[in-house]
Amino acid sequence: MATVVIELPPVEAEKTVEVEVRVNGTRSLLSYRLEVFNWGEWCRPSERRAECLKRIIGSYDRKWQLMQIGTPTEQVIPIMFRRAGGSRAEDR
Repeated sequence: MATVVIELPPVEAEKTVEVEVRVNGTRSLLSYRLEVFNWGEWCRPSERRAECLKRIIGSYDRKWQLMQIGTPTEQVIPIMFRRAGGSRAEDR
């Protein structure tokens, strides 16, 4: 199993959440970031939202990878990213 779901407390947009996990004695630090994008700031007139979403994701910092697209509203869309590569630390 490569995925574990962990419930987090409410996270403010543009904040980084760090989760430390230990697998077989090896610690890893995983960083996640929630961003909320305003459709009006990103979408071009008459552009389909799917195309707009592709552009938003494609233009995001390459150090972060897409993890989850939240439920959009008429005004915004929340997107969760994870820092690519994650860091590993030795067991103490």
